[in-house]
Amino acid sequence: MEQTDIIRFKGKYPPQLWSLFFSEMWERFCFYGMRGMLVFFMVHQLKLDETLANLQYGATQAWVYAFTFIGGLFADKLLGFRKSLFWGGLLMIAGSVILAIDPVVFFFPGISFTIVGTGFFKPNISSMVGQLYAEDDPRRDAGFSLFYAGVNLGALIGGYLCVAVGKGDLMESMIPVTLRWNVAFGFAAFVMVISLLTFTQTQKKMGSIGLSPILHWDKSKRKMAELATYVGSLMMIPIVLIMVSKTAYTDVFMAIIGPASIVYLLYEMRSFNIAENKKLLAALLLMLFSIFFWAFFEQSGGSLSLFAADYLHSTFAGVPLDPNGVNNAANSLFVILFAAVLGIIWLALSKKRKEPSIVVKFGLGFLFLAGGFWVFSTATLFFDATGKTSLEWFTFGWFIITFGELCLSPIGMSAMTKLSPQKTQGLIMGMWFLASAYGQYFAGLLGADIAQTAQSFSPVEKFHAYTDSYGNLSLYALVAGIILIALHPIMKKLTMGIK
Repeated sequence: MEQTDIIRFKGKYPPQLWSLFFSEMWERFCFYGMRGMLVFFMVHQLKLDETLANLQYGATQAWVYAFTFIGGLFADKLLGFRKSLFWGGLLMIAGSVILAIDPVVFFFPGISFTIVGTGFFKPNISSMVGQLYAEDDPRRDAGFSLFYAGVNLGALIGGYLCVAVGKGDLMESMIPVTLRWNVAFGFAAFVMVISLLTFTQTQKKMGSIGLSPILHWDKSKRKMAELATYVGSLMMIPIVLIMVSKTAYTDVFMAIIGPASIVYLLYEMRSFNIAENKKLLAALLLMLFSIFFWAFFEQSGGSLSLFAADYLHSTFAGVPLDPNGVNNAANSLFVILFAAVLGIIWLALSKKRKEPSIVVKFGLGFLFLAGGFWVFSTATLFFDATGKTSLEWFTFGWFIITFGELCLSPIGMSAMTKLSPQKTQGLIMGMWFLASAYGQYFAGLLGADIAQTAQSFSPVEKFHAYTDSYGNLSLYALVAGIILIALHPIMKKLTMGIK
């Protein structure tokens, strides 16, 4: 089966999408399960202060997404999507096992394995989804929205389960106190094995999609290049460990990697025509705005994680729930419920020639983001004598933000595959996630600034410091959304009318 056979599929979704859906679902369980534990674990188990924990979180997440750029580059030039994905999965399993053995002693080594592994896994499975569609197929956005639902199904289960088990709010009678965090990290290793097995058993359906770009090389030369990539990525693990544990080094790295990636893209653009380069410029502008979106959104794993632990009631409509688990999982639940629905809406609007442009969808994403953070800022309305506020109102904030994410993240992934020439799709998808790395990095800085501001406050004053900060983020997101929608005429020219 060739790619040309696959893209002529009938119906709304290509059959191969489901294989990638389930493989990504379990990988995201692993990733989001650990992401949801990071700040809480660092504060309560590693005994870091909240400011440093936010900085460590931002550095860790920044490196995760920065490595997607590197992973995408090596997939484009040497390994191909399939081998990159498999290698990344093996490293993620190793990292999760290391953390499960002793998460306190081996925290940074385990995280470092996971960072490098995610870099090889994440961008390449998304690129494979893009290659299931012809360039002008209007079903592409709906496919990415469904794929994004798979991402969030894994995030929902892992995001709630892992932190709730680690804190002892779930399965407390089944797991000894001393092993709770070991088991929580162990879940991530277990499901990552399932993810890899799912992919290896179904990749025959992928035809020529994801194969190595250097199959025409001499076999011995090709094997040496692949081996050098594997060894080089292993050698990066101790470097990443140092960078993550010492956030000042991450500051230097982030000052270099972004400009360097743009310079490299400009070098690649020399071989493209004017129309292709206009589209790539549009992609870069979308990446720039996405940085601000993720800097706000990713307060979920930073300041909002600590806010949930300290200030949210542990019941939702009378049902006992772990507030951190809800903070980690509510967004994912709403994505699962509404991603396919929104994808169908885009299809229906497309048939009527009324589908919003990519940049307008991005602008709507920021407006929803602004609404969600306004809800967080008004949690003061429900602050009671117990020093807690409404978990239901907090969850409503995530409900609103979810629609912002659905207008930006799956649309953004789809846009990157539409706006980039096929031979640089791995690079562009890697740069898309590199933009997310900057968002994560700035999220850590924002969270650290909030924690630093509130450090010497009383609990009540600290609560208001958090909500005031979320009000400011709401205003900034509103302004960004208005600017994006105003840019529609310019972006329409750059994207050549691509929806």
